Amino acid sequence: MTLARQSVDGPAPRGAVRLWRPAHAGAFLIVFAIAALVVAPLINLARIAAIGDAEIWGHLAAYVLPVALTQTALLLAGVAVITVVAGTGTAWLVTTFQFPGRDSLLWLLPLPLAIPTYIAAYVYVDIFDASGPLQSALRGLFGWQTSAEYWFPPVRSLGGAVLIIGFVLYPYVYLAARAMFQTQCAVFSDAARSLGARPAVLARHITLPLARPALAVGIALALLETLNDIGASEYLGVQTLTLSIFTTWLNRGSLAGAAQIAAFMLILVTGLIALERYGRRRQDYMAAVQDARIASRIVLAGSARWLACAACYVPVTLGFLIPAGFLLREVIVRGLMTGFDPSLWRHAATTVALAGIATVIVLLLGIAATIPLRLVRHPFIVACVTLASLGYAVPGTVLALGLLSPLVAADEAINWVTQTFAGTTVGLVMAGSGAALIVAYSVRFLAIAIGFMQAGLARVSTEFDEVARLLGAGPLTLVRSVHLPLVRPALWGAALLVFVDCLKELPATLLLRPLNVETLSTYIYQFATRGDFEEGALAALLIVAVGILPVIRIVRYTDLAADAGQHS
Repeated sequence: MTLARQSVDGPAPRGAVRLWRPAHAGAFLIVFAIAALVVAPLINLARIAAIGDAEIWGHLAAYVLPVALTQTALLLAGVAVITVVAGTGTAWLVTTFQFPGRDSLLWLLPLPLAIPTYIAAYVYVDIFDASGPLQSALRGLFGWQTSAEYWFPPVRSLGGAVLIIGFVLYPYVYLAARAMFQTQCAVFSDAARSLGARPAVLARHITLPLARPALAVGIALALLETLNDIGASEYLGVQTLTLSIFTTWLNRGSLAGAAQIAAFMLILVTGLIALERYGRRRQDYMAAVQDARIASRIVLAGSARWLACAACYVPVTLGFLIPAGFLLREVIVRGLMTGFDPSLWRHAATTVALAGIATVIVLLLGIAATIPLRLVRHPFIVACVTLASLGYAVPGTVLALGLLSPLVAADEAINWVTQTFAGTTVGLVMAGSGAALIVAYSVRFLAIAIGFMQAGLARVSTEFDEVARLLGAGPLTLVRSVHLPLVRPALWGAALLVFVDCLKELPATLLLRPLNVETLSTYIYQFATRGDFEEGALAALLIVAVGILPVIRIVRYTDLAADAGQHS
């Protein structure tokens, strides 16, 4: 995050290459078009909300918004607490101490990111519901006949949603906190230890204050993912703002009402972005106090080492091992590997095709947005790239709602052209096909490619640009021969993350997919809504298995960056 921010907001590096003047207009046009792609749905959303029926808004304000806002606020607060405690605590333990199992935990702790929140919700309802294996075992053990004879905490509740979503999303905070802990200098820690300060005191007065910017970023990402969720909250019976948009649009047939709720929801999104920016306000100072020398880990002995190990395994078990183990068990017990639904392969192929095309488009847009930022230091380009990075902060339901009219307008323009020159129309090319999903994925996940490209380019010295320019290389040659080869690792990392995020995306897919088209996420959703999620366990396991790849990539990249800093 530090590198990405400095590449956008910081001063131009000394000796930075600038585009030749004739190419300025092209750079401005490209970044403006990319920014417009992201901003257009939000403008359209505001338009629909503004022209909506006042009576609808009165009904929503009186009967829908109070409950949805309360439930959303409580869900966000609970998830924030879980992610901070689990993410920061585990990051501090594995970074500060040496104990049994630590090396394995470095790879296990981020793995819940591979579990979509809706899949975790389906799994835990199956396990802990009245007809699930746990309560059935309790009834058999104690002779109870019905669930009315005993009390068991309901999993379909706000508390259940907080725990499930929190233990799936805590790696956002864990990865951000550990990255900061790894790069904190040993000067302060060693001085405090020499004065007799205990690790808990060091954490409270030194480690956590220095990591506050990273924690703000991790918490904001986790809460944005919580706002984007629709499958888990619906299945667990939590009436969030996102679910209210979905039900108002589809079940009540009120597009204007859904747009009004979505516009109101964007206020929350703006607040979370402001929180993340506020948390990073002293990021440059934090970077200045870092040092290449990393504090040595403390070797735990006795019961403390086992307590640390257990504390780290609790979130891993709840967030990954139980859901993944349950899916694997259902696939084996039900024989889904041999007797699976033949249509599953068609849905999987559709999912991979849509995700693959969207990934390629996102990478191309990310390159097109960040290269001009490298070559031309102009406030207009900086502003456009900043706007183009906002898509990830927009929940999928809100994005789908905002994209509907622009997609229809694009289809009308295409049909006007074909009618004018060919005498025929082609129907719904954008809104009625997989192109709508590709556009939605591209807008939502463009920020990932931009962030990775900025981080990659920040590591490329401008001396390469100067040498290429002295040799007579033009802008395109410079990008093709110098920039792209050097940022290839960053591009691969972005490609993995975008591809898996497209595989898991549910809200926008539910609202924009063409008729009779299923992706793996909607295929699982259909089984869950019918109360037979276990039959979709193979599809869920496929998503989880593919999702592990970028998580491993992130962990490896983080460790390599820390090692490079330690030996620099």
